[in-house]
Amino acid sequence: MRFLLPDPAASLIDRIIMDQIPQGGRVLDLGCGDGRLLCRLRDEMAASIQGVERDPRQVITAISKGVPVLQADLDQGLDEIPDHAFDFAVLSQTLQQVIQPEALLKEMLRAARKAIVVVPNFGHWRIRLQILLNGRAPITSELPYDWYNTPNLHFLTMIDFRALTERLKLRIVRELPIVGGVAKPDLSLANLRADSALFVLEQMTEESAPITMPERAENPREMETDSAV
Repeated sequence: MRFLLPDPAASLIDRIIMDQIPQGGRVLDLGCGDGRLLCRLRDEMAASIQGVERDPRQVITAISKGVPVLQADLDQGLDEIPDHAFDFAVLSQTLQQVIQPEALLKEMLRAARKAIVVVPNFGHWRIRLQILLNGRAPITSELPYDWYNTPNLHFLTMIDFRALTERLKLRIVRELPIVGGVAKPDLSLANLRADSALFVLEQMTEESAPITMPERAENPREMETDSAV
């Protein structure tokens, strides 16, 4: 089910995700595809792993690699996963493909202490420019589909995702804009310049601080400028 990035870019995104997870962590990967990320987490970080994937062919491929996988539709919930069974639930380039993103984010943070979500940024300047100049649905290297065959059901920007976390009362522990497969934590005007972004989320509690904005946005004027683009 995972949004298909070119292989080199996918490997770079995997590395950024892995950098958020401590050695030996318990990881649930939703829309795990052929188990590529989970194999790396198991082999390189001694992680306890579990995948969930809808495509039966991908499930078979992942199992052939020794990856435990549940065949399930993410839009049907994660009833087979116990509460707080994992340290991290990962959803990479898939949130925009499910019917009910809100419900899935809630399920992720029921099943795990923290959620790692990677989303494409439809606010990127190339997308905006294509719409402005061509008046047509954009196609980029990160979004290589025509409007009529895209797996994407929802089109969101980084600003949209922040607003959703606020609506759901989720805390953004970390936000990493990504440009060309490279994390850019100090990127200015990230909603305009990042082609995708990684967010680490957790449930808000009474002891939690207010929702954390990007680390780079310590300057109130800079934060205001980014939220406007």
